[in-house]
Amino acid sequence: MFFTYLRRELRRRRKAALVVASGLALGIALVIVVNSVSSGMGKAQDKVLQSLYGLGTDMTVTKAAEPAANSSERPRFQFDAREDGSDEEQSTDRVMVQGFQTLAGSTVTEVGSQSGVSDAVGGLSLQVVKVSGQFTRGEFQQDQSSGGQQGGPGQGGGGSGQPQGEVRGGGADFDVNNYSVYGTDVTKPALGPLTSSKITSGRTFRTTETNDKVVVADTSYAKEKKLKVGSTVTVKGTEFKVIGIATPDSGDAAANLYIPLKQAQTLADAKDKVTTIYVKATDSQRIDSVKSAIQKNISGTTVTTSADLADTVSGSLSTASSLATSVGKWLSIAVLVAAFLVAGLLTSSAVSRRVREFGTLKALGWKSGRVTRQVVGEAMVNGLLGGALGIGLGLAGAYAVTAISPTLQAQLGGGSGGGGMGGGGFGGGGPGRQTASTTLDVALTAPVSLTTVALAVGLAVTGGLIAGAFGGWRASRLRPADALRRVE
Repeated sequence: MFFTYLRRELRRRRKAALVVASGLALGIALVIVVNSVSSGMGKAQDKVLQSLYGLGTDMTVTKAAEPAANSSERPRFQFDAREDGSDEEQSTDRVMVQGFQTLAGSTVTEVGSQSGVSDAVGGLSLQVVKVSGQFTRGEFQQDQSSGGQQGGPGQGGGGSGQPQGEVRGGGADFDVNNYSVYGTDVTKPALGPLTSSKITSGRTFRTTETNDKVVVADTSYAKEKKLKVGSTVTVKGTEFKVIGIATPDSGDAAANLYIPLKQAQTLADAKDKVTTIYVKATDSQRIDSVKSAIQKNISGTTVTTSADLADTVSGSLSTASSLATSVGKWLSIAVLVAAFLVAGLLTSSAVSRRVREFGTLKALGWKSGRVTRQVVGEAMVNGLLGGALGIGLGLAGAYAVTAISPTLQAQLGGGSGGGGMGGGGFGGGGPGRQTASTTLDVALTAPVSLTTVALAVGLAVTGGLIAGAFGGWRASRLRPADALRRVE
């Protein structure tokens, strides 16, 4: 009887049911779209941070670089003079530790032993400046207007007849090649900056190549220098064989070239030294406590977490993310509240128009509870119908956002010293990047999770219950006498 009456009443009042369902659908669809876009922005921001941090890294430990005490610490390049007049090309390069003050290799073990640390690995960031070119001797050209002699009254007739002229041509032509090299611990490939790149040609390091002369090149640098798997690269007189080409997942690469850590320490004359320690926590909930423990137990270090890096991300991505989490959230709540109230008022109004019907049913023996259940049942069906429509509209909206994939910009503010990883932190691109900012383009998506769909279903049920509560309360107050008074 309940379902028979329910089906008949919904069929009779299709327009009213559609109005209630549409209002709920609008609110639910907006919640789905806002939640999906917020999730997409969170993924985009994680992708940006991953390009700085490396996959699997929860925090980094560094030590701020100290200012140079004297000018002798600046790179100097010296070339021999060619007494034989040879124009042979000369070159020299300098390998310098980039970005941060070095830490002892034992610090890696010390960090790894802290409570809450799952693993720790060290890396050495280097900057290589190579100057190459040649000197060309100038030629002396005699001044023909002087007749090849000089003299006159001022010289008392005792001139030596020395030729007059000038040196023309010659000079120096030198090229400066500035690139970054990163020494990575090949025994722990799951941590470090190379994990934010994908090997698209060749292979990555083997765990046994701890001191081999092998190199993985960033794809942009390899294209610029026409490198491929099997090519050789010379760094400070040492030849390295290219075994792989790495393409960063997003943003800039951490370095132009990656080599085994021991080789990097040898090139920089920094035996058993690292500039950055990458740390993975045993649990994401313990990141803050691990950070505090490292700062307390290992003095002089700076610990940077993903939350710290997130504060440096600005641009349209940051602005849109703030709007989605603040304005979008409150807008969704406002629309939902309005939809629930409208559904409740429409249901209550519909009950008022059915006074004669419900009064007659009570006169025939229906109890108030049965009438209330009937009204709540109708409201629940309207709510579920609104939920189905809302989920359909929400999925369509999220799909449209993903299909369009609007591009947002994330500006990463660089920072020297204080552990900021904006470009210079990984040594990618020169000393100037310590204070420069990098702008990344990120395509926005709107993934819909099962949690979001479950939330939509819950909102539909809630909307139906609220509407049913309004209508049920109104129906429970009806009396058979109300119906008799309306009989003509």
